[in-house]
Amino acid sequence: MPETKPFRRVLVKLSGEALAAPDGYWLHPPLLAALAEDIAKTLEAGFQVALVVGGGNMIRGARISSAGWIDRATGDSLGMIATVMNSLALETALNAAGVPARTMSAVSMPTICETYARQPALHHLDKGQVVVLAGGTGNPYFTTDTAAVLRAAELRCGAVLKATQVDGVYSADPKKDPSAVRYDRLTHDNAIARDLKIMDTAAFALARESRISIVVGSVHAPSSVTAILTGNAPSTHVVP
Repeated sequence: MPETKPFRRVLVKLSGEALAAPDGYWLHPPLLAALAEDIAKTLEAGFQVALVVGGGNMIRGARISSAGWIDRATGDSLGMIATVMNSLALETALNAAGVPARTMSAVSMPTICETYARQPALHHLDKGQVVVLAGGTGNPYFTTDTAAVLRAAELRCGAVLKATQVDGVYSADPKKDPSAVRYDRLTHDNAIARDLKIMDTAAFALARESRISIVVGSVHAPSSVTAILTGNAPSTHVVP
């Protein structure tokens, strides 16, 4: 098994559901504040951070289009707008925690946030700013997982940290199968051969082609982004 290569720049992929309040409201301010403090510690540990957040706490294009009253492209457009809303909320929380952050959207909204372009994004990261990447890929039919891997490749990130509900990749759903085994390290080929659902197919194929490591862990206490990246919390590394 190859050793995990050290990396300084990482793209953190958060689900939209991770931002939702216990009562079902689309945002939970205390959680946003805690996440911002965590990212601040990640920067202090020497990492550069880009963030991609989903929009599932508000809307999922594939789900509403499957109901038949709206087409998939329009549904995905609504989902992309939801990611912009989440990203702006994250940017606000980061700034409040003293972390310089910029939202950049693949869907152009120049009166609200900066339009995504690779070179300005690299410049922001080099200056130590957190870049919050909104709008998915800017195209329907692609998930925010795919957007995360795409941006990681463009921005020369050493890894994608996918923050999930569990502390790594398991042989089966640990919530349903108590005998499920957690893997500490896998190769891309291992993950494909075992049909492990790490990301959607397009995202994982791009990660494999671009030779980008994927780190899977939970950001629920007592874990955190900082603890996962510094090796102080359980996670699974999927390496080229």
